[in-house]
Amino acid sequence: MKKLTTLLILILSFTLVSCGDLAQQDAPSPGDAARNYFDALYNKKDMPLAVSMATPSLARIMKSYGSAKQFTRNLVNLQYDNVVIEIDMSNLSVRQQYEDKAKVNLIFIGYLNSKKIDDMRSVEMIREDGIWYVDKIVPDPYAR
Repeated sequence: MKKLTTLLILILSFTLVSCGDLAQQDAPSPGDAARNYFDALYNKKDMPLAVSMATPSLARIMKSYGSAKQFTRNLVNLQYDNVVIEIDMSNLSVRQQYEDKAKVNLIFIGYLNSKKIDDMRSVEMIREDGIWYVDKIVPDPYAR
């Protein structure tokens, strides 16, 4: 009887611990939120979805451009027919998970008029109520 009780306690404790881990993993990281934002702009071409992932100040600027294509062409200064967006893992920090601000570098690999274009952009993220929002797209320092 003692072995059965011990076994049940172990199973119950492992179940509770694993449930807690799943809840932590479901919350998107700042990198995932930034990638989802640009995926909404470039691949889904869904401006309202991208606006919902931005802070109010950036959302106001985005809405002034009218469409995802105009916004990405003028403000982001990147155009693609199709693109794959990856998170640059070289500068990730554990501290990002505990702070309410993060800077994320994204790598864009895509095509425009059958010409391959690789580029990188940085975005500043802010966490409010546990949700990461894009606050600022850092300008390309090498753009004209």
